[in-house]
Amino acid sequence: MTAPIPEDRPYLTLDALDLPGVHHGYFTRRGGVSTGLYAGRNVGFGSNDDAAAVAENRARCAADLGLPADSLVTVYQVHSPTVVTVERPWAREEAPRADAMVTRQRGIALGILTADCVPVLFADPTAGVIGAAHAGWKGAFTGVLEATVRAMADLGADPARIVAGVGPHIGAGSYEVGPEFEARFLEADAGNARFFHPGRRADHPRFDIGAYVGHRLSGCGLARVAHTGHDTVEREDLFFSYRRSTLQCEGDYGRHISMIALDPIS
Repeated sequence: MTAPIPEDRPYLTLDALDLPGVHHGYFTRRGGVSTGLYAGRNVGFGSNDDAAAVAENRARCAADLGLPADSLVTVYQVHSPTVVTVERPWAREEAPRADAMVTRQRGIALGILTADCVPVLFADPTAGVIGAAHAGWKGAFTGVLEATVRAMADLGADPARIVAGVGPHIGAGSYEVGPEFEARFLEADAGNARFFHPGRRADHPRFDIGAYVGHRLSGCGLARVAHTGHDTVEREDLFFSYRRSTLQCEGDYGRHISMIALDPIS
């Protein structure tokens, strides 16, 4: 089952993360000021888009969750298992190299940028602890999801209360990989074979990264794991996609953002 696509706002939500004191959104490319390849709400300063347009798009995302632009924090994503604890917002040039964040600070929005990789948002509303992770295949494979749960526990969260929401990402039907990619996963665990399916070409299976991420999360003892169920490659009207851009020889691509925040202090 896929999360409904609302017509009255530029982001998706999951019922599982509709929790007291928690705000979240998996933003689409709708409702932004970027043009050309980046048409819509591109939030990636790493793209060649106009920086002022990217800043405006980010500000709009924060505003949609009822927060000021300077409350949004993102990291310099490097496909790692590294998690940072956020105590205060930082300037863009101060962003640490990491792929996940956790916080118990209210009014700070944790943002993960993706364009096919898997964004995962976490919350334990009882403890007042949230997290956000960028799970590309390498980060998921090397433990970024488990590391995020451990970091949340260090702040007082109980894994048995944590809800995780898996956002839009490249679907299994769109993710063709080479034999060396599959071999890496099978060498780590023969059971990973269930995440690979025959592709259109011999020795080029399709990888179900969403199911793999779900599997890794299931080993964390969480209260619930939910998925939005959308393929970023297939829905050009809604999502940016690195793979689609590459196949179409476009030269660059936009990014969208998934965000989670605790209620600001009133």
